[in-house]
Amino acid sequence: MDLKSFDRWDDYTKARDEMFAATDSEWAPWFVARSEDKKRVRLNVIRHLLDQVPHKTPPAKKVKLPKRKIGRYKAADYPFKYVPAKF
Repeated sequence: MDLKSFDRWDDYTKARDEMFAATDSEWAPWFVARSEDKKRVRLNVIRHLLDQVPHKTPPAKKVKLPKRKIGRYKAADYPFKYVPAKF
């Protein structure tokens, strides 16, 4: 943020509020996402967008898997590098 825009924060906020008031409608509503936690806000926005798309869940067919043929190969003792679990 440059110094001129720093002093004009109130002007920008007023312009934003006037724009919302003039253009927000039932047909084309504005939504605001609180973004203090960037990872969470991205997930929330994606979820919100997906929720706006009308859809029907298709019926799922029961899948019968054949019996697995496992145990014939022993996994190598390799020093894998795993992605850290953060959530």
